[in-house]
Formats: sequence, C-alpha cells, structure tokens
Amino acid sequence: MKEGPDIALLGALIGDPARANMLTALMSGKALTASELAAEAGVTLQTASSHLGKMEIAGLLHLRKQGRHRYFSLADDDVGGLLEVMMGLAAKKGHVRTRTGPKDPALRKARVCYNHLAGEMGVRALDSMIAAKHLVRDREDLALTRGGVAFLKGLDIDAALLEKSRRPLCKSCLDWSARRSHLAGSIGTALLDRFYDLGWATRLEGSRIVAFSASGEKKFLEHFPLLRTDHA
Repeated sequence: MKEGPDIALLGALIGDPARANMLTALMSGKALTASELAAEAGVTLQTASSHLGKMEIAGLLHLRKQGRHRYFSLADDDVGGLLEVMMGLAAKKGHVRTRTGPKDPALRKARVCYNHLAGEMGVRALDSMIAAKHLVRDREDLALTRGGVAFLKGLDIDAALLEKSRRPLCKSCLDWSARRSHLAGSIGTALLDRFYDLGWATRLEGSRIVAFSASGEKKFLEHFPLLRTDHA
C-alpha cells in the first residue's frame, strides 16, 4: 500500500468537468447556491448536490447555511491557489477552451482570483513592487521589505495588522492568462479591497472581471509603475 498524500483523490474530484466548472465559478470569491452552481456546471440540481457533497467532504469547499439557503465557497486560499496554478499550467500546455467573446480581453486585463487581483494588472502590480524593492524573493516565496511597509501605509494598509493573520502575508500565484505571477496572500487581498474602497475599480455583476475606471486606472498605474522588466 502506498503512503503519503493522495493526489489521485484531488485530481479525480477536480478533473470531473462539472465539478471543474463549479470550482472555476467559485474563483470569483463569491459564495453561490447549489442551484447557481448547477447552472454553471450544466447539470441537474440533484447531480450538483452530489458533486458538492463530495467536494465538501474532501475539504475543497466550505458550506454556510443561512435560513433555508445553503451557500458554497472555496474552502481557503490553498484551494484557490491550486486552481489558478492548474489554469496557468493548462494555458501553458495549450489546453485552452474556446474563447467566449468580448469578455475574454477584460478577464485577461483584470479579474478576481479568489480574493486578489489577477490578469495583466495583477501581474503589473507584483512586477512594480518587486522592481521598487517593496517585495523581495526569499526561500519560501516573497517577503515584504521596510519600503513595502511604507508603500502599503501610503495606501492606508496596515502591514502589521495583516501579519497577525494566519494567512501568508505575500505569495506569488501563477496567472493563467499572463502565464506569469501576480500577488496573492493577505497583501494581495488588502490591495484589491483598497482599490474597491478608493473607487478605482468595481466588480462586474456575475463575473470575475474587475473593471477600473479611467481615473482609477490612471491612479493604479501611478502607484505601480513599471520601473524595469522583472519576472516573478
């Protein structure tokens, strides 16, 4: 009998097309009902409930009950990170589904990856912070510098408060469309939330697209200039 982590179990769960569609829909970071996820997967509610039960037991999903409604979301950052890495690998190997039309360029420009900014603008943010030495690479992944603490403070983000979280402070996440890394971790989440609070960007209803206003995009580019080419 083989010992160690059972990657076959996770592979089988994620590899089913219906379940893969459900998990992808939950990458928006929004909790969805079984009915909504059934529609995303193109299956009946009964079939969807069976799939959701298996994924909840395996620790991929979190179930929250509110009145008569049951809402499902990704269990944690690890699940979201795994899915984005798998999307990146699929894109890199040429396993890409047919483009969906006008929404595709917008998704590639800026979108939600579970709880942080992805797409071209997410990659730019990470590149800029590394170039400005706000972040440096260490053995584990990324580390925040004193300059980075000051940079975040300028955006009214308290790095000391973020460090108290159980989540990683900062980590790179392979972007499926750019095929490079964007910024994840509690800093990535705090930055995206701050963009919303400042009115620079909004989430499009029913989509993972993050839409920046003209003035918001200008502010974003000012705060995250491309000082030099640097790949994460």
